[in-house]
Amino acid sequence: MYGDQETVRKILTELGDTWAVVGLSANRDRAAYGVAAVLQRFGKRVVPIHPKAETVHGEQGYPSLSAVPFKVDVVDVFVNSGLAGRVADEAVAAGAAAVWFQLGVIDEAAYERTRAAGLDMVMDRCPAIEIPRLG
Repeated sequence: MYGDQETVRKILTELGDTWAVVGLSANRDRAAYGVAAVLQRFGKRVVPIHPKAETVHGEQGYPSLSAVPFKVDVVDVFVNSGLAGRVADEAVAAGAAAVWFQLGVIDEAAYERTRAAGLDMVMDRCPAIEIPRLG
């Protein structure tokens, strides 16, 4: 398990409410679309990060994390494991407080780098599953 329950709770409740969702597009059939909707229902501001820079769930999209003109608190990663490490590094550079790799997204080296940089991180979990469990 990459991220204990205390870290999950901290990311979801203490580290801020602006979540960049990398891989979020207007495609309603993709998991990112539904997860972003759940995050919004729980009070999070969702910032779509996708090359198309589409507006999703009423929020302006951006082509990359570096293009976002304001601070994001958490970077939620919906890209495959081979690309996820680069996104984690971009999250560190952007000054995020935490990185969240979705179910099936695992990069142990990125996990170690991100934690060493002082960010909280979980991998292979879904905030849409975890946030309702907080009660």
